[in-house]
Amino acid sequence: MATAAPGGAGAVGGAGGVSETAAGTTTPPRPRKSVTGTRGWIAGTFLLPALVLLGALVAYPIVYSVYRSLFDQDGSSFIGLDNYTELFTDDTLFTAIKNNLIWVAVAPVVCTALGLVFAVLTERVRWGTAFKLVVFMPMAISMLAAGIIFRLVYEAEPERGLANAMWTTVHDSFAESSPWPGANGRTNGGSPLEKSAGGGFTTRDPVAAGATAVLPVVGLKPAEVSGAEPAAQPQAAGDGVSGTVWLDFRPPKEGRNELSRIDEGEKALKGITVQAVKDGEVVASAKTAADGTFTLPAAADGARLRLPSSNFAEAYKGVDWLGPDVVTWGVISAYVWMWAGFAMVLIAAGLAGVPRELLEAARVDGANEWQVFRRITVPVLAPVLIVVLVTLMINVLKIFDLVYVIAPSTSQDEAAVLATMLYRVGIGTPQPDHGVASAISVILLLLVIPVMIINIRRLQREKRR
Repeated sequence: MATAAPGGAGAVGGAGGVSETAAGTTTPPRPRKSVTGTRGWIAGTFLLPALVLLGALVAYPIVYSVYRSLFDQDGSSFIGLDNYTELFTDDTLFTAIKNNLIWVAVAPVVCTALGLVFAVLTERVRWGTAFKLVVFMPMAISMLAAGIIFRLVYEAEPERGLANAMWTTVHDSFAESSPWPGANGRTNGGSPLEKSAGGGFTTRDPVAAGATAVLPVVGLKPAEVSGAEPAAQPQAAGDGVSGTVWLDFRPPKEGRNELSRIDEGEKALKGITVQAVKDGEVVASAKTAADGTFTLPAAADGARLRLPSSNFAEAYKGVDWLGPDVVTWGVISAYVWMWAGFAMVLIAAGLAGVPRELLEAARVDGANEWQVFRRITVPVLAPVLIVVLVTLMINVLKIFDLVYVIAPSTSQDEAAVLATMLYRVGIGTPQPDHGVASAISVILLLLVIPVMIINIRRLQREKRR
C-alpha cells in the first residue's frame, strides 16, 4: 500500500493558506472574513442609515453653525469674525465664557473628589448601601426640579430659605444680636437726644452726678413691645446717673401722647446698652432692666449718654446666595449635590475590582490608612477617576437648566454660561441674533473638542491594553 510522502499529494500549505494537489497545482486562498464573520460591504450597508442620520443631525448643523456665525443678525450680510469679536468684548458674553471655565475647573473636580471619598468611606460603615442610596437619590430628580428646590433653599429670608436659616442660626450663636432692631432714638419734641457719628444717639448736654435722664426711643410698632413692662420713672442714684429708656409712643386709644415724657401705659425697652462718653471714650456702661431703668456709676458725672447703634441694628439676614457675587457658586453647589452620587457609584464599582490582597499587604508592611489611600487606592483607581472627570467636564460645558432656574432675573447676567446666553441671544428675545448665537455655539463646540480628544485617546490606550 502506498503512503503519501511529505510534501506530496494531499499535503497542505502553511501560513499562506495555499494547498497543493497531487498534480503539483495550487488553489487560491478563500477571501478572509472579518472577526465577526461579516464582509465589509455588508457592515457598511447596515451602518449607512446611521451615518446618514449622523450627518443630518450632527455634521450638517455643525457646518451650518460655523457658516452662519460669519453673517449678521438676519443673515443677509457677510461680516467675517465680527460676531466672535463681540463675544469677547461684550461684558455679559465674556462673563458667560469666564463662568464656563469656572464650571469646568471646579464642578467636575469637586464631584469626583466627593465621589471618591464617599466610595471609600461607605466600604467601612455598616449601612454603606443605604448611604449610597441616599447620596445617589438626587440623580433621580430632574434638573428642573432640582433647580426649583435650590431656588427655595437659597431664598434670602431665613424664614423661607433653608441655607440662610442655618447660616443665621450659626451666626447668632457666636454674635450678639441687637435687642430692638429697627428702632431709633427720638431727636425732636424736646428730646435730649441727637444723632451721633456711627449711627447712635447721644445726649446734647452732659449729665451730672445724682441727675436722672430720660432717653426716648421711637420706630417700633406697639405689637413688637406688647409683652414689655410699663416704663418706670427714673429715680436719683446718689453719686451715679440713672435714667429710663422707653418707647415714646402711646396708642391713640389710650390717651394723648406727650413727646419725650413717660406717659402712663408706655412700654419699657429692656436690654438697651447705655454708655457714658467723655472725650470720645466710654467711661461707664449699663443695660436697661425690664422696666427700662438703668444706673451708671459716679464715673459718668460730666459725661454724655449714648445709645450705640448696636442697640438698633437690623437682624442678621444671612448671605444673599442668589446675589451677583455668589450666585455662580450657589448653582455649582446644587450641581455637586446632584452629581456627586453619580461619581460615587462609578468609583465604587471600580473600587470593587481593587485586589484586597494588595491593600492588606500594604497594611502588613506598616502603611497607615492615609498612605494606603494615597499610594495604592488612588493610583489603581486612576483610570476610573479620569472617566468620571472627563464625563463631568463634558456635562458641565452644556449646563443650562440649573443656571436658568436658580439664578433670578437680577443675577442672570452674573450667573450666565454659554448655554444660557445661546438661548437668550438666539431664542429668548423678540429680536434674536442668530449670527451671535451661532458664534456662541461654535465657541461651545471648541471648548468641548479638547475634552473629547482626551477621552478618545484614553479609550484608545485602554483598547491597546
